[in-house]
Amino acid sequence: MFGGSKVKLDPDLLKRVKAVVEVAGYSSVEEFIMHALEKELAQLEEAESEEELKAKLRGLGYIS
Repeated sequence: MFGGSKVKLDPDLLKRVKAVVEVAGYSSVEEFIMHALEKELAQLEEAESEEELKAKLRGLGYIS
């Protein structure tokens, strides 16, 4: 999973992910998570500077 890395998810979050996977037609939890991460990273990688990246991360609530 994930290139040999293991990621632990909160059981409630995993339950929610599994529900979305079934409805959205993903083949696995891993496929959904990879898609979600790729989408989020693409949005963040559009930043033209470190300060713009920090502003985006703050706006998303990832950093304060």
